[in-house]
Amino acid sequence: MSSQPNLDYQSEEEFEIFPQLEIPDTLAAGPGPGNTDPRVLERFAAAGVADHMQADVVRGMKEAKFMLREVFGTSNLYTYAVCGTGWSALDTAFMPILKGDKVVCFVNGTFSGIDDLSVRLHVASNEELAANPLDPKPENVVTVNVPHGQSVTGDIVEAALAEHKPMWAVMAHWETGSGRINDLQGFNDACAKHDVMGIIDCVSSLGITDFNIDDYPAVTTWASCPQKGILGLPVTYAPISFNDKVIDLIKQRGCPSYLHNPILDARHWCINDGQDVEAAAYHRTHSGYAVASFHEALRLLLQHGRAQKAADYAFYEKGLRNAVESMGCEVTSNMTSLVVCNLPADLAGKEKELVGNCRARGFAIWPTLSEPTQVRIGILNQLTPAAITDIVGRFADAMIEMGAPVDKDEILGDLSSYLASR
Repeated sequence: MSSQPNLDYQSEEEFEIFPQLEIPDTLAAGPGPGNTDPRVLERFAAAGVADHMQADVVRGMKEAKFMLREVFGTSNLYTYAVCGTGWSALDTAFMPILKGDKVVCFVNGTFSGIDDLSVRLHVASNEELAANPLDPKPENVVTVNVPHGQSVTGDIVEAALAEHKPMWAVMAHWETGSGRINDLQGFNDACAKHDVMGIIDCVSSLGITDFNIDDYPAVTTWASCPQKGILGLPVTYAPISFNDKVIDLIKQRGCPSYLHNPILDARHWCINDGQDVEAAAYHRTHSGYAVASFHEALRLLLQHGRAQKAADYAFYEKGLRNAVESMGCEVTSNMTSLVVCNLPADLAGKEKELVGNCRARGFAIWPTLSEPTQVRIGILNQLTPAAITDIVGRFADAMIEMGAPVDKDEILGDLSSYLASR
């Protein structure tokens, strides 16, 4: 007997209407998305009903464009945002790569691995796709694998570019899958030395650490997301920035996309023919609600200050790291928005069970998505003593429930002393 549900069409009279969907508040304490600031949610809800070419919507996009240049630390004219998640921005970033271009991708975790797969899917020939439709292996893409829990170093990048002499190189700045920071300066320097166009996935670093992309001129493209450092609702706009070198290349060779075409997409953000312009050119239907909330998220980030926000993340991550290590866990990450750890030996193999227990109680931490399975605890938009104390307390409760000999009072006391030291 088939176990499949009955999918036969039901008339309107027969169909039972589902009740309204109620989603409770949870503490998003994983790698992302983070908890959105109430001010951002309020701007989303307060936006009037307006079409995508209404004057205030377009004004909001212009102002967001200017704020993004400040957030990125760049004079790149083609700096704007792409509708959707970080993968939308990354897809746009990969569009200038044409079939036949040689690419080197550096992989040290889940998300740099998906970057690599995206490039391979993008440039594979019809024959290469047919040979392996979901995981093609085009000859012109070289994948450099770095073990989980280790960073991509400048020496690794230099050796790969010297050997393979590609046109493009792709690397994640911060790899959330393993919680590792990769060598941005070394990547830029190797790209400059070998005349390679660099693409950086800065999904997990933009708005969290303080850097100016103009300090890395060999990186021609930067792609980020709306649900981590900027937190403009989990799905609104994904920031992206192209320098003139890649824009000039697109003008010469074209781009195999309308939707994610870097030049055409920029026109709706009032960027046309290499200059800022007053009028937007239609490219897609933008949401006034999304524009309003993204605009407010950027205002919040700049009001906080990039340098101050980066310092806050470093301070609170250290407090969380100390507490987690006091519970017997081994921290293997070096990001400042996320702690990735191995559980004590007595709990090894129970990582997913512990994470499941936490999530069932509205404490949304995550396991790693690739082997080895580790626990990931994040602090996105949780930059207060009360928030960090809550996260540590909840994790201590989960460890105690699993049988770990954790002295919660002592750990919270040590954390309180650390937080008071600032």
